[in-house]
Amino acid sequence: MSFSKEIKEELCKAVLQNDEQRLAMEYGMLLFSKSFSSASVSLTTESRPAALTFSEMLASLSGVIVEMSVKLTRRRGESSIFHLSVPDKNECVRIFESFGHRSDQPHLRINRANIDGEGCAACFLRGVFLVCGSVTDPQKDYHLEFAVPHKNLASDLERLLSEIEEIRPEPHTIRRQGSYVVYLKGSATIEDMLTYLGAPMASLGVMQSSMVKSVRNRVNRQINSETANLKKTAAASALQLQAIDLIDKKQGLESLSDELKEVAYIRREHPEYNLRELGQALKVPISRSGVNHRLQRLMMIAEELQSQ
Repeated sequence: MSFSKEIKEELCKAVLQNDEQRLAMEYGMLLFSKSFSSASVSLTTESRPAALTFSEMLASLSGVIVEMSVKLTRRRGESSIFHLSVPDKNECVRIFESFGHRSDQPHLRINRANIDGEGCAACFLRGVFLVCGSVTDPQKDYHLEFAVPHKNLASDLERLLSEIEEIRPEPHTIRRQGSYVVYLKGSATIEDMLTYLGAPMASLGVMQSSMVKSVRNRVNRQINSETANLKKTAAASALQLQAIDLIDKKQGLESLSDELKEVAYIRREHPEYNLRELGQALKVPISRSGVNHRLQRLMMIAEELQSQ
């Protein structure tokens, strides 16, 4: 099951406090469905819980019996597409006008009189998400969107989302394949939006995914840093060993001062040591800068011998 389907299943189980909230949710599903007018009321969805919720709400709140048909499709794997419609044209008119819309209106807009009650805006948006919303798998990206068929509805939806004080999201709208997509980005914003809509478990899923990604990225950065340091140490060690071998060949290590001779022998014995480890391996431990100073002196002696 896709992550979006899991969210819709959770949203359909969310508790509604009163008929006012039920009407707001029904309005969201109707207004953003495949067709909502005085001539036609229909919905197409791949979510069985959403289809059943739509049918049950119309039956309980409006007394309307919805016709449902199911079609199997192999798009994105085998799944069912549920098509629901109100067969009685008089009932279409009654439903359409009951929410304050008129058939002579040129464009559908959100009638805010239907979502003014306490908690109604969230219930309305829950209904909208059930019919046209989706969330990308949080393992891949943090993206929530609503695919809206009409420009004015998309503008109204973007404005409504931006007014949610608990979240203060920053929605954006783009045109895609003949529809308008209102979307939100960012794990924290999507977590808050899912909680607001009534899907706290899905919100926790996004949060968990974000935490895992954060830990993985931090570990990867640490590994990359450590790998780079190891490469740097190995390259420096190789040059130092070349210098020590040259000194040994030209004049012998015994010709060096005790402090340089000691660090030369330890470097030969432990080519993998970094400066700190070299310093700790000396009879009298010294700092990294002290070790680096001695190694630089060895490099200078080798350069002088090389030039002779």
